[in-house]
Amino acid sequence: MERMTGGEAIIKSVIANGVDTIFGIPGAQIYPLFDGIYKQKLNLIVPRHEQAAAYMAMGYAKSSGKTGTFAVVPGPGILNTTAALCTAMGNCSPVVGLTGQIPSSFLGKGRGHLHELKDQAGTLKSIIKDAFSIADPRQTATIVNQAYASAAEGRPGPVTLEMCWDTMAAQSQFDLPAPPATAAHAADMDPDHLKSAIRLIAQARKPMIMCGAGALHAAEEVKALAELLNAPVTAFRSGRGVVAEDHPLGLSAVAARQLWDNCDLLIGIGSRLEMPYMRWGNYMQYESKPSSGPKLIRIDIDPAQMETFAPDIGILGDSAHVCRQLVDQLQSQVSPNPDRLDEIARAKAVAWHALQKVQPQMAYLDVIRQVLPRDGFYVPELSQMGFTTWVGGLPVYQPRTYVEGGYQGTLGFGFPTALGVKVANPDKAVVSVSGDGGFMFGVQELMTAAEFNIGLVSIVVNNRSYGNVRRDQELGYGSRFSGSELATPDFVKLAESFGVQGYRVCTPAQLKPVLAKCIELDKPCLIEVQSERGQESSPWEFIHPQGCL
Repeated sequence: MERMTGGEAIIKSVIANGVDTIFGIPGAQIYPLFDGIYKQKLNLIVPRHEQAAAYMAMGYAKSSGKTGTFAVVPGPGILNTTAALCTAMGNCSPVVGLTGQIPSSFLGKGRGHLHELKDQAGTLKSIIKDAFSIADPRQTATIVNQAYASAAEGRPGPVTLEMCWDTMAAQSQFDLPAPPATAAHAADMDPDHLKSAIRLIAQARKPMIMCGAGALHAAEEVKALAELLNAPVTAFRSGRGVVAEDHPLGLSAVAARQLWDNCDLLIGIGSRLEMPYMRWGNYMQYESKPSSGPKLIRIDIDPAQMETFAPDIGILGDSAHVCRQLVDQLQSQVSPNPDRLDEIARAKAVAWHALQKVQPQMAYLDVIRQVLPRDGFYVPELSQMGFTTWVGGLPVYQPRTYVEGGYQGTLGFGFPTALGVKVANPDKAVVSVSGDGGFMFGVQELMTAAEFNIGLVSIVVNNRSYGNVRRDQELGYGSRFSGSELATPDFVKLAESFGVQGYRVCTPAQLKPVLAKCIELDKPCLIEVQSERGQESSPWEFIHPQGCL
C-alpha cells in the first residue's frame, strides 16, 4: 500500500499500462494528475488546444499500435476533444482520455459548478467506445486497467476516464495491482466457419483481399495468404500498406476497381468494405447483405460488423490468427491462377496512367514519394491532395505509415495528428500535407512543434479556399462561391514567428530539394506550396467511379 493522491494513483496505474507519453493541458480539476506526471517524469507534450491533445494521442496510437493518452479538464475541455474522439472511433485508434469531474458533493445537483455537465460520461459514451468513472479511490488501478483494456481489445477505440476534483486531490492509501496479462485473441473462432471459408477459397479463381485497420498488425499473415492465392490486396484508407503497393500483389483502390467486375470472391480483413459496396456500387441495394457480385468472406474481431453487413461466411477472430490458420490449411488445397500476376500488373499500369490527369496533385505526390523514405509517414488532410492519396496517388509501402482520419472526414485533423505521429516515431520522417483551410484549424500547434522540437515537415497547399467546397459550388451552384474563398496569412512569416523554419515553393520541381532538406534537418519545418484557386483537377471520379476506367 502507498499513500498518495488520487491523481498520482491514476498516473502510476497509467504507467503500469505501458504509457510513457501524455499529451495534455493542465487545469484546476486535474492539477493532481499533472503533479503525478511531474513526479513520475513522464514525457509531457503540452499543445495549445485540447482538441490537438486528443488528435496527437490518436496519431501516436495509429502510427505505433500502442495506446495514446491525453489529459484535459472536464466540461468544455473534454468537449473540445470530441471531434478527435469521434475520429479515433471511426479509424479504430486506441486512445484513453484522462479528465476530471466536479466535486463529488455537487454531482447530480445541477448547481452550475465550474465545468459542470449534466452527464459527462453519458455524453461521451454516445460517441466513443466507453467512459469510465472512478468514485471509490480504492478501485483506481482496477478501473484504469479496465479503461486501457477496453481501448485496445476487440475493435480498438477511444475511451475516457474521470475522477472527481476532491477525490483526485485527496491523499489515500492505494493498492495498485498491475494490469492483467493481455488475453490472446485466438478465438472463439468457429471451426465450422473456418472450414466453410477454406472450401469457398479453394473454389475461387479470381479472389481479391481488401484490408482495413483490423489488418494492420497482420501484414505477414495477409501477405502469406495473398501469395498462396495469387490474390491482389487492396485498401481504401486505414489498411493501406499491409501489403506494399509495389509488391506484385499490392495495389491501389483504382487498380483494384479494374479487377472487381471479374472477382468471384472478396475476402475482407478488418475492413468495413466501404470502397466496393459504398463507392463502387450502391450500398442501399445490398441492404444488409450483398445480393450480387462476388462471394464475400469477412474476417473481423468485431461481432457487430457481421450484423451491419452480413457476409456469405463470417469468421470472428483476430486477423493474424485467422489468416495463419487459412494459410496452414489451404496449402494442399489451392491452385493459384498463374495468369493473375500479369492481370494485376496491367490493372496497376492502367490505374497509374489514368491518375496522371489529376494534376498538379499527382506531380507533387510523386515528388513526395521520391523523397520520403520507404518507412516514412504520410499524414493527409481533407483536401484535394488528400483525396488523391485515397485512391493511390501516393503508393504506401508499410502498414501504419499512411495515417488517415477515416470515415468521419474531420477537417483539420491532419497537422495535429501528424505531430503525435512524429512523437511516437522520433527517428522516422513524418510529412503532413494540408490545405490552407484545414491547416488553420490547428495552426497554433506550430508553437507546440517548436517548443518540443517535434521534427514534423508540414506542407501547406495554399489555394486560398476550401478547394473541394469551391469546386462543388462551381459545378453545382453556378459558381456562387459562398464561404469557400479564404484570405490566408503569409505562412512562411507565420511559421518563422513561431520559431519554425519556413519555405515557399511554386512547383513540384522546387519542392523536391526543399523537402529533402527539411527531412534531413529533422526540425519543425513548414513548406508553403502556392497554388491558384480552382487549379487542381478533381480526383472524385476515382473515389466514386461509375465503372471501369
